[in-house]
Amino acid sequence: MEPPQEGAVVTNLSFYQPSVLLMIGIPGMGRLHHRLLSILFCSFYLVAFSGNCTILFIIKRTSSLREPMHHFLSMLAVVDLAMAMCTLPTTLGIFWFDIRAIGFDACLAQMYFIHIFSVLESSVLLAMAFDRFVAISRPLRYKAILTRATVVKIGLAMLVRAAVSLLPIPFLLKRLSYCPNNRLSHSFCVHPDVMKLACAEDITVNVLYGLVVIFSTVGIDFIFIVLSYALIVRTIASLGVKGKCWKTLNTCVSHISVVFIFFIPMIALSIIHRFGKNAPPIVSTVVADVYLIVPPALNPIIYSIKSKPIRKAIWRTLFWKIDMIRNRDSISLQEV
Repeated sequence: MEPPQEGAVVTNLSFYQPSVLLMIGIPGMGRLHHRLLSILFCSFYLVAFSGNCTILFIIKRTSSLREPMHHFLSMLAVVDLAMAMCTLPTTLGIFWFDIRAIGFDACLAQMYFIHIFSVLESSVLLAMAFDRFVAISRPLRYKAILTRATVVKIGLAMLVRAAVSLLPIPFLLKRLSYCPNNRLSHSFCVHPDVMKLACAEDITVNVLYGLVVIFSTVGIDFIFIVLSYALIVRTIASLGVKGKCWKTLNTCVSHISVVFIFFIPMIALSIIHRFGKNAPPIVSTVVADVYLIVPPALNPIIYSIKSKPIRKAIWRTLFWKIDMIRNRDSISLQEV
């Protein structure tokens, strides 16, 4: 075994824990390519922050947007903002300043929050699917079932589930001994990537617990989302009138799009981590970037385009600002 690096945590000759981990960014690309790619990543982050903040501002400002679905949409926007803030420091640190080092404990903290917000996003999408099911199958009792208190309880339950289920993972990683090779294959810390650095240790517990968490959170969420839409389709089919069926189903298009954008790269990344040992490193890196960076940017765009109440509220706010500026300019001209 190679001698431990300076500053590494060493308790005995067989236990080694690096004080610093190195993030590669995108394998096979140098500083110039990272600088060029930073334009794309900055665009995604800019859209994510501006888009989700716009959604939150519009919902808060518009009194007509007080339906349960809008409360869940606000939760989704907050989760997307948090997810973007988790990955932004290390991603842009690599692409802009070539800062690749991250402390071991800081890496575990980033990993914990990334996975928390990932599970939260899955939970919010399930809650939104349930919201659409109740709105379509029980329209007269919609507001009575999904009261504000119920929505708050659902939000708290989602938060507790994510935080508690993922809490053991950093401690399971802390007990492992690691190889001197401390390079991570992503621009941020995720559980499978850190776990692979373990050296001469049985990581069965980590692997099994990771699978249990995935299946008990995201897996169950996905199953119930599919079940919700199966019931929605059955309800719509019972309406009989084609025009009414399409109009009712159109209210779900935004949510269905967001579900696909989130779950397809997540499932692909899980398959690559579990079974794609011979896949090129760049494949898992690109899929991970798409999974964690793209949805926060696209979600507000989808809802701004496909959700009619949100779209109208944005246009009203925009025209109100334009009219206010015009009135102010006209007053200034009159005073002159």
